[in-house]
Amino acid sequence: MVREAALILLCYIIGSIPFSYIFAYWLKGVDVRQRGSGNVGATNVLRTAGPLVGVLALVGDLLKGAAGAWIAVESGNTYLLVLCPLAVVVGHCFSVFLRFRGGKAVASSGGIVLFLFPRVGLILLAIFIVLALGSRYVSLASVMVALVLPFLVWLSGYDAPFILLSAIMAALVIYRHRENLQRLRQGSEPRLGSRA
Repeated sequence: MVREAALILLCYIIGSIPFSYIFAYWLKGVDVRQRGSGNVGATNVLRTAGPLVGVLALVGDLLKGAAGAWIAVESGNTYLLVLCPLAVVVGHCFSVFLRFRGGKAVASSGGIVLFLFPRVGLILLAIFIVLALGSRYVSLASVMVALVLPFLVWLSGYDAPFILLSAIMAALVIYRHRENLQRLRQGSEPRLGSRA
């Protein structure tokens, strides 16, 4: 029990590492919490600190998710298959290093999906790219991909813990985008490529 709790805590701490804040501040002197949407995520870094820093932030957040998924698999514990990756995502959204502020769970969840369900991840990546480029709304693409995720995991024949994990991640992504959805309805959501 102590080992399992320690692994969950480790995954939460890994998820809490705010790569978007770190790269934007160290490389460009930009505090993403005070610029653009104020969100500590790769999209806001892209808008406020430029594409190179945005890519670095994205890769860092993807690797956080993959690390949590790897720890879960190596643990050999069915419960940790859900709890370790979920702890990473919660840490990403509510970072202990940023007074429990954080991103919107997309990139960290993406790293988990690409590690645990690579074929599903590639399908979702293609859907995301098409929607993001077609609509130029990253938030819309993120929400739509989240909605599809649990169904693709289920249709791909994965076991119940993985379906549960994907459903929880999808719900968290959608919840974290509630303000974006409101702005989309109002027509005030920033489009891809717009500067802060």
